Formats: sequence, C-alpha cells, structure tokens
Amino acid sequence: MISFFLTAARLLKALGKAMARPVFQSLLLTLFLILLSGTLFYTQVEGWHVLDAVYFGVVSLIPTGVETGVSPSTSTGKIFTMMYLLVGVGIMISLLAMIAKEVINYNIENKQ
Repeated sequence: MISFFLTAARLLKALGKAMARPVFQSLLLTLFLILLSGTLFYTQVEGWHVLDAVYFGVVSLIPTGVETGVSPSTSTGKIFTMMYLLVGVGIMISLLAMIAKEVINYNIENKQ
C-alpha cells in the first residue's frame, strides 16, 4: 500500500512538471475538447446517458481493450466513432507518452 502512495506522489509531481509545458497544455486541452465533442455527439445522436458517453469516450481512447458494453448503433455514430478514434487515440498516446517521460525524468533526478 505504501508503494502505491509513493508511486501516486511521483505521478502527481511529474504531472505538475508536465503542466508547465505549453505542448502538454495544448494536448490536454485538445483531449478535453475531443472528449467533450464525443460526449455531446453520443448523448444527442445515440441517445446515451452522459455517464455512458463519457465512459465510452475515455475508455475507447485508452489503449487497454476494455469492453465498454456500449457501441454506436447508427451509421452516423459508427462513422463518427471511426474519426473520433483516429484523432483521439493519437492525442491520448502523445499525452500518456509525455507523462511517462516526466515520471522517468523525475525518477532520474531524484536518484542523483
């Protein structure tokens, strides 16, 4: 349990450093806008509840392979989802890579 809290502390400190970078800020804003557009689309076109739409949007962009239990049923929804994933996955991976880089840099700095 202690190792979890130490890891969480390192992650939060790395996130703090990453937030100082303009590139990270722009990626985070872009990801927020992508998630917002996906949530609005799925609630309006597919008729999903907001929580289902947000959950689908987030889990779809994280490369984990988690089954969401929801999927678009309209042709418009399927086309939107393909475009959403093509754009969103790239942004999400870039953001996760920047966070990983900051965690690694934080670990290297604190070992010296």
